[in-house]
Formats: sequence, structure tokens, C-alpha cells
Amino acid sequence: MVWLILAFAGLMETVWAAALEKSERFTRLWPTLLFLVALAASMAGLGHSLRELPLGTAYAVWVGIGAVGTVVYGMLWLHEPVTTARVICLLMIVGGVVGLKVLTS
Repeated sequence: MVWLILAFAGLMETVWAAALEKSERFTRLWPTLLFLVALAASMAGLGHSLRELPLGTAYAVWVGIGAVGTVVYGMLWLHEPVTTARVICLLMIVGGVVGLKVLTS
């Protein structure tokens, strides 16, 4: 269960990053509120995960999920470039996250 909470926290990191961009320096109400809620959920999930997982593992998985999710969001909705090099780098991050999960469980 702790891994699901950590994965959700990582997804919330993607949400708060996207909302931060859409808030236009906190001048738009709804994206700003979404940013705050997603940030709180992300931190709460990471904090809960630290009860059972080592700090380094939990933090790396959380950041990895958030980073990959944010880049994919940018490529799909913000029309950021999709290149072979970027996809390979994302796959390496995913491989590292999966590796940490397998080696920690």
C-alpha cells in the first residue's frame, strides 16, 4: 500500500508542476488552488511513505515519477519536443524507479 501512496504522491507532483505553470505566477485563482492542493497531497504522500521506506528510495521514486509525468505532460499538452533522446532518458528514469522498487521490496 505504501508504494501506491508514493506513486500517487509522485503523480501529484506532476499535477502541482503543471498547475504552477498554468497559475501564471499565482495570478490565476483555480490553477493556484490546484497547485496548493496537489502540493499538499504530494508532500503528505511522500511523508507517509517515509514511515516504511528509506528516505533515499522514497525521494528518488517520488521525484522520478514526478519528473517523468511532468515531461510527458509537456510533450502531450504543451507541444514540447518529443525526441528519441528524450524518450530514452525518460525510459532510463523509469528503469531506475522500477529498480529501486524491486530492490527495496
